[in-house]
Amino acid sequence: MLVDTSTLLRTLQPLHPQREIARSAIKALTEHGRELHIVPQNQLWVVATRPVERNGLGMTPSAVAAELARPKSMFLLLPETPAIYPIWEALVTEHQVSGKPAHDARLVAAMQTHGLTAIHFRQNRIFLIYTVAVGIAREGAQNKSVPCLLINSGG
Repeated sequence: MLVDTSTLLRTLQPLHPQREIARSAIKALTEHGRELHIVPQNQLWVVATRPVERNGLGMTPSAVAAELARPKSMFLLLPETPAIYPIWEALVTEHQVSGKPAHDARLVAAMQTHGLTAIHFRQNRIFLIYTVAVGIAREGAQNKSVPCLLINSGG
């Protein structure tokens, strides 16, 4: 299972109301024997170093670099491979993906390349696991998958 950047970002924010939900979800998944993976965290770096007034966390690059060591020690890091790009390109073309969902399509392409079938992420204040059948794994993209497990409603 892939752990999405949105879940990782919540764990970096000690005062965020969803921090404990994210941490509990990760703990529950590992306790239930799920093998958790991450991809290289370019998006985490962008959001974490972006100024707060521009919807970022306002962290310094050195602080984010130190924080990146934690998920790399907790989760299996999937390598970048040349096989990801053509899958991503086919997904965004076939499903006519525009804007931010193209980031999500990249995650799906990495998942397909590495044989993963589920993703854990935060969407609309709810942490969900989605099964990736074909196409884009998140709501808001052109094709929608069906949630297979609700982790926590986030109250």
